[in-house]
Order: sequence, then structure tokens, then C-alpha cells
Amino acid sequence: QVQLVESGGGLVQAGGSLRLSCVVSGGTFSSLAMGWFRQAPGKEREFVAACSPSGETTYYDDSVKGRFTISRDNAKNTAYLQMNSLAPDDTAVYYCAANRSVTAMVYEYDAWGQGTQVIVSS
Repeated sequence: QVQLVESGGGLVQAGGSLRLSCVVSGGTFSSLAMGWFRQAPGKEREFVAACSPSGETTYYDDSVKGRFTISRDNAKNTAYLQMNSLAPDDTAVYYCAANRSVTAMVYEYDAWGQGTQVIVSS
């Protein structure tokens, strides 16, 4: 059973940066597509970014394009989300997820982490 553990969230001022990490165990990480999603209070979980198993193909929501970068280190079974130029609207719980194929659809992901809180102050 694939397990995911996120870390790296915290409180940051607007304009600042954070890097989230997601360590995956219990599966063949190099065969898994990885996604990052976020959920703000009172809102539905939304797509942020995703990458293919090799990391060569990436997708981003328009709201984060140019500010966030998804990457992965298959030797460390870890996916990352580098977040720059953070804004208060980026405040949310961020989740990583794993799937057999890269997709932006929440319901297609098989495994999820517990989430890490990101708070951006103005």
C-alpha cells in the first residue's frame, strides 16, 4: 500500500517562498505520477501541479504557473513543490497524491498524504 507523507508547510509572508516535500513508501515511486493539490477553508480540493513518473512532463494550474515548480527525485522517493512569490490566496492545506498516470483530476488519484498547512500573511 502506497503511503505519502508531506512536510515543509508553515507561515510565510507574502512574496516569500516555501518548498514542500512528499516522501512516498510502499510502492515503486519511479512508476508513479505525482500530483499536488490544495484545499482552502470552505472550498473544494483543487489541482495545483502534477508530473509524470520520469518528471519530464509537468502540468500546472494557471493560478500557480510561473510561481510554483513541481519536481521529483526518484532516488529519494520524494516529490517536491517549490512555491515562490506566495500570496495570501495560496493559503491552504497542501496534499500530495500518487497515481498510475499523470492527471489533474482529484478523483483519479489513488493515494493521498495527510496534508501540510501553508499560511501566507499579507
